[in-house]
Amino acid sequence: MKHIAIIGAGITGTTTAWALIKRGFKVTIFDRNRYAGMETSFANGGQLSASNAEVWNHTSSVLKGMKWMLRDDAPLKFNLSPSWHKYSWMAEFLANIPNYERNTIATVKLAIAARQHMFETARDAGVNFDLEKRGILHIYQNKKSFEHATKVNALLAKGGLERHAVSAERVKEIEPTLNGDFYGGYYTQSDSTGDIHKFCSGLEAACVKHGAKFLNGAAVEHIHQSTHGVTITFARNGKRDAEHFDAIVVSAGVGSRELAAKLGDRVNVYPVKGYSITVNLPDEQSQQAAPWTSILDDEAKIVTSRLGQDRFRVAGTAEFSGYNRDIKDNRIRPLTKWCEHLFPNMSTEQVVPWAGLRPMMPNMIPRVGAGKKSGVYYNTGHGHLGWTLSAATADIIAAKIEADYSASGNHTPQKTTDSRNLAA
Repeated sequence: MKHIAIIGAGITGTTTAWALIKRGFKVTIFDRNRYAGMETSFANGGQLSASNAEVWNHTSSVLKGMKWMLRDDAPLKFNLSPSWHKYSWMAEFLANIPNYERNTIATVKLAIAARQHMFETARDAGVNFDLEKRGILHIYQNKKSFEHATKVNALLAKGGLERHAVSAERVKEIEPTLNGDFYGGYYTQSDSTGDIHKFCSGLEAACVKHGAKFLNGAAVEHIHQSTHGVTITFARNGKRDAEHFDAIVVSAGVGSRELAAKLGDRVNVYPVKGYSITVNLPDEQSQQAAPWTSILDDEAKIVTSRLGQDRFRVAGTAEFSGYNRDIKDNRIRPLTKWCEHLFPNMSTEQVVPWAGLRPMMPNMIPRVGAGKKSGVYYNTGHGHLGWTLSAATADIIAAKIEADYSASGNHTPQKTTDSRNLAA
């Protein structure tokens, strides 16, 4: 039985572990945190959203970013401090504007495929993660933003997504708790929401039950690759140790770039910070005043999900400020104010803030496939759609590893599945 190491126990790492276990591989997962799903997979917006598959490489996004540059509370904030990684990444981002349509269509196809894998995984692994299949409602306050959404909708339709325009009246019929005036909306009934951290924790337990080993609290210090496999040196519980594997999958989120460089690969992940608040709903009035339908406010770049009876998750913003996880009040406050405006009868007395770093590639397409060296693979760089795409990319990389070992009986990777292939 081939033994595969995975670095990272977030949503991509845990789903990859499960996909490999299903194919008969022995799996060990390394993570520097004490529990699975403690970084970017801890408190995201909760949306499993094919309807949010539009990539950001668009001229309008760049113009908005420039317009918002001096606003501390802007949905997109670009820190101007000098950084070669940041500015070179942004240059690649701009260079991918011509690929906007192709990459958006490719992403929505991947998101739709991920649904089946996600629900099958939850069912087979017995994971309860506050799943709500009530759809996602995009809301628009003005004609201009609605018309842009109509153009995006044409691309989503090419990718196979069924998403319908709805009137202002229908918006409030779909979600009666909404307060305010709207020009219209788009509704995707097939989208859903859930608690990503609960999913990671539940899947970790299922993987262990099926023979996987999780080395939590393990800091990977060195990776040595040879024709005989991969040796990982790591520190855990004050001790240094090493283990040997047939292959390795890097799913380390924003840490993937550094690990890839050590392995001779370029995986240009940049940490794009996002914020969320979890609004506790301690009383019946707040529970009735909070929406069950997931909301996406395209203008404010805010998303929501209802996590059971007594929790409401609100997330948004994109901040380019490097590997900085500080929680800033001027980024959290707009999320709370947004709640108070749209859901005035919902208490915001008990709000838990959080910030995480999205691992984002310049073309907005995850890096999924083999590295230059034999036995080295990647499943990383999912950006703001890690929760949405993870089950599909886990299946892709597990199938790739299985095919490589079945095809020749050695460790030589066959044709690489990478960002270019996924976007083709």
